[in-house]
Amino acid sequence: MPMNRAHRRLCSSEKWATGVREHLLPWALEDVELGEDIVEIGPGYGANLRVLIESVPRVTAVEIDGKTAELLRDKWGDRARILHADGARMPLPDTAFSAVVCFTMLHHVPTDTLQDHIFAEAYRVLRPGGTFAGADSQPNFRFRLLHIGDTMNTLDPDTLPARLSSAGFTDIAVDRHPESGGLRFRARRPVREA
Repeated sequence: MPMNRAHRRLCSSEKWATGVREHLLPWALEDVELGEDIVEIGPGYGANLRVLIESVPRVTAVEIDGKTAELLRDKWGDRARILHADGARMPLPDTAFSAVVCFTMLHHVPTDTLQDHIFAEAYRVLRPGGTFAGADSQPNFRFRLLHIGDTMNTLDPDTLPARLSSAGFTDIAVDRHPESGGLRFRARRPVREA
């Protein structure tokens, strides 16, 4: 997992989990219809997963770090399918899921090209009409300090819509949180392919 010790400690804390439950996910998923069978790419220590398994009947989590995937399986494996896999090459069938989500993980993907592969994979596994939604941080002084020694490749909110469109998505919306400055995005796989 491309995170330093302080960052890992924060992301595995109850304080972080509370912030995710009370602030991040309500904002990131506002007015988003997830459906009944979703994929979370990059669940990390599971703060998002805890909330999602209470909201959606079937959740599949795709985690690139093997030890973290084991921890997730031990904690939530009876309520979610946990896969140790790369979000840019998911071992999942085409058009099988009602939604794909990812939260505060894309900035840990080292290149734009790999991020674009994740967008393409999200598109591939979504059913026609399905939603790809998520949120990620934007750089500021505190964020940069937390990421010393980490992979940090933040999304550009100005170019993200075109990148999602290149993956095939339509109905794309990207906006910024009024207080934190973080971004959220929503996009849809068209019901009818062009």
